[in-house]
Amino acid sequence: MIGYVTLGTNDLQKGAKFYDELLEKIGATRFMEFETFISWSIDPQQPKLSITKPFDGKSATIGNGVMIALAVETPQQVDMLHTKALELGATDEGSPGPRGEHFYGAYFRDLDGNKLNFSCVV
Repeated sequence: MIGYVTLGTNDLQKGAKFYDELLEKIGATRFMEFETFISWSIDPQQPKLSITKPFDGKSATIGNGVMIALAVETPQQVDMLHTKALELGATDEGSPGPRGEHFYGAYFRDLDGNKLNFSCVV
């Protein structure tokens, strides 16, 4: 259902370095790149994650209550990716662990304050 998600950034190169290092852990590479926009994908036919300088030229801001969930296969991947995000300068928004009977997730904010999570169904 989701084609792609785009997050605003105020520093495209800093954001690109963060996501290059984080998303390589799950096999994602840059799928598309322009002067103000970069997109990553594991498979071009699957959902993508992108960052962009806002089209209107104003500063990128975060949405309160907005979160992007990135699906992975195992709880071990959730743990590893959450740790990697924090090593890259993200802030913790919820340590890895079970949330309910069949869900395992971990939450963080990227360098621009966007809230994301890595999760899997167990």
